[in-house]
Amino acid sequence: MFVRFFYVALLGVALAFGSISPGQAAPYAAMVMDARNGEVLHSRNADTRLHPASLTKMMTLYIAFEAIRLGEIALDTEVTISRAAASTEYALGFQAGSRVRLRYLIRAAAVRSSNDGAAAIAEAISGSEAAFARRMNRTATALGMTRTTFRNPHGLTEDGHLSTARDMTMLGRRLIYDYPQYYNIFSRITADAGIAQVRNTNRAVLNTYRGADGIKTGYTRAAGFNLVASAQRGEERIIATVFGGRSSAWRNQRVMELLDMGFERAPTSVALRTPALPTYDGLPEVASGRSGTPPGQRAVTRSMRPIMRPGAGPDPELMSAISEAVGQALTGIQDADPEAEAALQSASGALDPGSAITEPVQRPEPQASLAPEPDPVPVVPPRPAPEPEVVTRASSTGSRLFGVSLGPQVSHHSAERLLLRTALAELGTFDTALRRVVSTGRGFDARFAGMTEEQATRACARLSARNVNCETFGP
Repeated sequence: MFVRFFYVALLGVALAFGSISPGQAAPYAAMVMDARNGEVLHSRNADTRLHPASLTKMMTLYIAFEAIRLGEIALDTEVTISRAAASTEYALGFQAGSRVRLRYLIRAAAVRSSNDGAAAIAEAISGSEAAFARRMNRTATALGMTRTTFRNPHGLTEDGHLSTARDMTMLGRRLIYDYPQYYNIFSRITADAGIAQVRNTNRAVLNTYRGADGIKTGYTRAAGFNLVASAQRGEERIIATVFGGRSSAWRNQRVMELLDMGFERAPTSVALRTPALPTYDGLPEVASGRSGTPPGQRAVTRSMRPIMRPGAGPDPELMSAISEAVGQALTGIQDADPEAEAALQSASGALDPGSAITEPVQRPEPQASLAPEPDPVPVVPPRPAPEPEVVTRASSTGSRLFGVSLGPQVSHHSAERLLLRTALAELGTFDTALRRVVSTGRGFDARFAGMTEEQATRACARLSARNVNCETFGP
């Protein structure tokens, strides 16, 4: 009896100090979050610093996606597997000296939890595991993961390599909303990892729980059985996290119970609040210090408009034709749909021949971009069509002349049904967009219009993450 009391007291002291050492049994911790707005629906020991095990790879993959976005590396970059990466414990089997494309390493780490794959990703981006760990910690700070410290990219037990249920739940949410174009990889039951066809370590939950689509499992003796899981039903998305499970079966069952709890407690309708991409040391989207960017390459933080040559100016006859054509198009659209008039009026100032080209346009500071702003498209009068469209130059990145096309359908009715079904599935995405069916030579094009360029790009990315075909269009 005394021994049991002493053990319980010792465990309590460890929890009081907010962490537990590698040799001790892992305590249970859990969190349930409404992913749409980040509201915590349930927590237990959520801020206790514990061993994350392979949940660590969530951060490794987050940084890999970030590095692709910033142009530091590409999915088809061939990575040379180092001797150190190949000799990582519990490896999938990447051979030292072999060259493997980054996309296969990502699949190996995300689906099969490959330790050697994670180590190779780290070395490819930052040169070494130690440098990559520094970047992991910098990114964790930027994401608000205040009680997390990383020492390696794979999660093998190491002194000081600790996180919490709260921090890992937050990281899972960031993977969903910051990189929706890659998130679907976590739902794959099997994947081609280059050297082998691998099966998902989370397939039990993915195959059993309705709506489950990720995210990541983890296990070491010090950590116990960990899991961050996400599921979506209708407009509701819940993330549940478990640290310190007694077995994989117990962990999976507990996570599914927590997901059930989340769906019961979460309201049906919630305003979607997606987080902004992280910033580092005051520089938007660009990590300071040694981030692994090749010499001479830096992500573009600002795209300047070209300056007009001295003496150059618009042809008066051309501008007169443009103004007349746009005026006719505006009148036609107003007659066809009065709701579109308000969106078009906001851009009409850019159509003034005396200001659209010769005067600088005030616009919000753009997000970091890897490509310069495209040259203005020559303006031509619109061709007659069942629904007139304006062909004009965008006044700014905030103009509402962009949209998302779902592609041609066989009939006007089927296009309307597709728009309605998509709008209901993405209420937070298309709630301000206008639904349009445009007759083309290929059929009836289903479109969401009246969006900003940023809204259209994000909306199409969300649809692509759910394997819905789409493409953006603009002026």
